[in-house]
Amino acid sequence: MIPKPKLGRLLPALRQAVTGHRLLFAGKTAVAAGLAWYLAPLMPGSAAAYPYYAPLGVLVSMHPTVAASAKHGLQSLLGLGLGIAMAFAVTTVTAPTALAVAVVVGLGVVIGGLPRLGSASEWVPMAALFVLVLGYSNAQGFSFAYVLQMAMGVAVGFALNWLVFPPLHLEGIDPAIDGHQRALSKQLRDMASAMTESWPPDHEDWASRSGELARTATAVRTAVQAAKLSAKANPRSRRRAGRLPGDLAGLRAVERLTFHVQDVTDVLASVIWEEDAGTVIPEGVPPNLAKALEDVAAAIRQWRHADAEDLKSALDEARDSVAALSDTLTEAAAGQVSVNATASVAMSLRRIITVVSDAA
Repeated sequence: MIPKPKLGRLLPALRQAVTGHRLLFAGKTAVAAGLAWYLAPLMPGSAAAYPYYAPLGVLVSMHPTVAASAKHGLQSLLGLGLGIAMAFAVTTVTAPTALAVAVVVGLGVVIGGLPRLGSASEWVPMAALFVLVLGYSNAQGFSFAYVLQMAMGVAVGFALNWLVFPPLHLEGIDPAIDGHQRALSKQLRDMASAMTESWPPDHEDWASRSGELARTATAVRTAVQAAKLSAKANPRSRRRAGRLPGDLAGLRAVERLTFHVQDVTDVLASVIWEEDAGTVIPEGVPPNLAKALEDVAAAIRQWRHADAEDLKSALDEARDSVAALSDTLTEAAAGQVSVNATASVAMSLRRIITVVSDAA
């Protein structure tokens, strides 16, 4: 029997692996490899004797996006060319001895370290080694077969990836933004609750959530960038990827909101728990501060999904609450009380309102 902790880790991993996108990708790769193997004996000359390199070409060209398929396929062929050229130079002076193998592998790794080679870096030493060891007796014929079969496999893999449901990763954007939107709103609501508790507040979970907010923001960035990459050279993008400019704008708004919410978190955490920081919230201000935090949280919650009137109402209420907070701070400042920390929070809340308003 599988222990529960291991099973708990295994099931999420399996769910992540066995997705619709992954199964489609696996099916296309399998079909492309079979097609390449079928076509391999039809290649001219000595290439027909090396059919196994055709499915290998498919594997190096099949990637989750069309643009990546083209990029990695071409880079792999470039690496083959460089490795074969280096092997030719070595085979003119020596047989495939241990020293020769060491030389071509070492030089291949060095050449593979050149900038901008990408996937080619992995193929330089491999191609050189294959030509030296497997094709030494007929380096020219082997190299011709190697390159031709790999190129055919790369072409088949790219063609199938481009023609058959080319992946367009748009479905992950909305859940990622929604999740982060909820996290930001919850963060402000929890801070609003803390302002109305006995001082200092009994709980401080919200004060340590910067890492969590950063992770959910990264999930949004990853989802949008994956969709952007999948739209490149994708024939389906003209019909379905018109939303990408809006998603990129949403990503920028999310990143700005995250920055301001984290700033509010840091300031309030300093006020409450850092006695030597010199930051305080004047007496009488916490109720107004709590109302402003709660109303700005509501505005974030309404963003993207509420109708225009509801969002406008939420933004107007948030502006009024922040204005009331500013009036309270002005009165407190007149009494020679430090209001720097709360003024900083008020400024961040104004900026959050501006971001939501501009992004709406």
